[in-house]
Amino acid sequence: MAATPALDPNLVGFLKSSRPAADISLEADPIKASSILFPETTYTDAEKSDISQWLATAGHIGSPAEDKAKTAERLSSLNTYLASRTTVLGSKPSIADIALYHKLAPLVSSWSAEERTGEQGYHHIVRHVDFVQNAGVFGLKVDNKVTIDPDNVVFKIKPIDVKAEKEKKKKEQEAVSKGVVSASAPTASVTNPEGNEGKSKKEKARDAAQTVGEAAGAAAKKVIPEGAPQQKKEKKPKQPKPQKPAPVEKPLSPALIDLRVGHILKATTHPNADSLYVSTIACGDAPGTDNTSEYEGQVVRTVCSGLNGLIPLEEMQGRKIVAVCNLKPVTMRGIKSSAMVLAASPRLAEGEVDNHKGPVELVNPPADSKAGDRVFFEGWEGEPEAVLNPKKKIWETIQPGFTTTDDLSVGFDVSAVSQLAGEGETKKTGVAKLKTAAGLCTVSTLKGAVVR
Repeated sequence: MAATPALDPNLVGFLKSSRPAADISLEADPIKASSILFPETTYTDAEKSDISQWLATAGHIGSPAEDKAKTAERLSSLNTYLASRTTVLGSKPSIADIALYHKLAPLVSSWSAEERTGEQGYHHIVRHVDFVQNAGVFGLKVDNKVTIDPDNVVFKIKPIDVKAEKEKKKKEQEAVSKGVVSASAPTASVTNPEGNEGKSKKEKARDAAQTVGEAAGAAAKKVIPEGAPQQKKEKKPKQPKPQKPAPVEKPLSPALIDLRVGHILKATTHPNADSLYVSTIACGDAPGTDNTSEYEGQVVRTVCSGLNGLIPLEEMQGRKIVAVCNLKPVTMRGIKSSAMVLAASPRLAEGEVDNHKGPVELVNPPADSKAGDRVFFEGWEGEPEAVLNPKKKIWETIQPGFTTTDDLSVGFDVSAVSQLAGEGETKKTGVAKLKTAAGLCTVSTLKGAVVR
C-alpha cells in the first residue's frame, strides 16, 4: 500500500484561515483531517484510499515542474471524472475536495470564458470549484472567491442521445452475432472469402452470410439421398385467436397511484441541468422489473427531481422518501427518470406567481418503514395501476387533493377533486391521512401546503 501523503503546509495554512474552528495541524493525516472537518461523515476503506490519492493528485495540479501538455491532460481527466459526481467521492465531502479547490481556484480565476465553458472547456471543474466555495457543508470563509457567472456559458453541454446509444449497442450486438455464426461454419471460409479485397464492410458481411448459407445448403444435400421422395410439411389448421376480455375500468381513486417508501442510496447533481438532482432509489422492485438497474446489490430506480437549490444535496443522501412509482418514465436532459419524489411547498395565493424559490420539504415516511412499503390514504385502499395512462390524466386529476394538515400530516382532501366530491353513499368527505403500516407520513413545518 502506498504511503499516506503528508498534508501540504500551504493547504494547512488555507484551512486555518478559512476554517479557523477546525484544529488541523501538519501532523494530521488526510483521514483524520477529513474526520475533523466533517465529523458526521464516515468513510469506507476504499474511500480513505481515494482521499489519499486525490491529495497526491492535487499536489501536482498547477505544479511548475509539469509542462502545459501534462497539466492539460490532468485537467481533462479530472473534468471527465467530475462529470457524474458532486464531490470526488461521489457525494461525500472530504479534505480532498478542499485541496483540489485550493489548487484549482487560482487557475479557474485566470481562465477565459472559453476555457471555462467552451466546447473544450472544463465545465465540471468550474462547477466543483463553485460548489466547494459556496456549499454550507464545506463551511469555507474565503475572502476572494472565484467569480463565476452561471449565465455566461459559451457552449452548453449536449444531453446524451439515447436513440443513438441504443442504435450503437444494437450494431455491436449484431456484430457479435455475426462473429458467432462465422465460427459455427467450419466448411466455409468466412473470414476472408475469395474476392473480398476492396469491398465495403457491408458488402463483406453480405458475402460472408451468403457463404455460410451455401455451405449449409451443401451440407443438407449430402444428408438427403438423391432421388429420395421429398416430404411436404402438413399445414396445421389455423386456430381462432381467443378474444381478450375487455379491460375492467377501475373507478377514479387515489389508490390508483402507486405510492411507496423509497430509500435514496445516493444523489448527485444532474450533469446537464443545474436545477435537477439525479437520485438512485431503492423502491422494493423485484429483479428484472422494467426501468430498474442494480446498485450495491439492490434493485434501484434512477429518479430526476427539480430539487437542486431547494434542498441541500447532503440532505438527500441515505434518507427515506415517498415515491410515485407508476408514472410513465420520462427522459430529463438525457437521463431517464423512472419515479417521482413527493415534496411539499406553500400553496400559492390567488394571482401569485410560482417562482420556484421554495421553501420545499420532502415527505417523510415513518422512521421504521422500509423501502418498498406500500403508502396509501386511509379509506382509499386498493390496487394501483401498473402504469398510469398519460391520456387519462389520473395523476393530474388526483394530485390537487394532496395536501398537508395543521398537525403536519400529509393527507388527501377529497373536496379538491370535483370528480370525487359530493353527496351520496359512494362519495367521501374530509381529509384522509397518508400512511404506511408503520404510521403516518409527515412534513417538517409546512401546513396547508401543496404536495406533488
